[in-house]
Amino acid sequence: MPQFTTERHVAHSAEEMFALVADVERYPEFVPFCERLIVRTRQQGDAERETLVADMTVGFKAFRETFATRVLLDRPALTIDAQYLEGPFRHLDSRWTFVPEGPHACLVLFSIDYEFKSRILAAVMGVAFDGMFRKLAGAFEARADAVHGAAAEA
Repeated sequence: MPQFTTERHVAHSAEEMFALVADVERYPEFVPFCERLIVRTRQQGDAERETLVADMTVGFKAFRETFATRVLLDRPALTIDAQYLEGPFRHLDSRWTFVPEGPHACLVLFSIDYEFKSRILAAVMGVAFDGMFRKLAGAFEARADAVHGAAAEA
């Protein structure tokens, strides 16, 4: 199965980055290739954990695909896990982890593994997905700079 993993040291707190990634309704505003995101359901597990089911439409050139995921927002653990429910994939799991590195810095870890149901779609979209995931991490860092202010140059 294709996999992608990245880590980035960012000049924003782990809590700020968690909140930014957890705000899925805003993804169409800044996430590359995300054309639409609709939250179907939202369940509060306790004061610190929430589960939602969301449909995301991703577009690349002439291709448009919508898929559904179950997303677990775990604030105490500073993790966000997404599990595939339906759409063009056979399998898709992703995880964001935010590791504090001081009051205004953190390590952001992102990993995803997936497999398309269709071999044709896998051949066409496989290379595009790798590039998309590379842009994804940068898009969240740029969004954090826009929302919370860019870090001062050292």
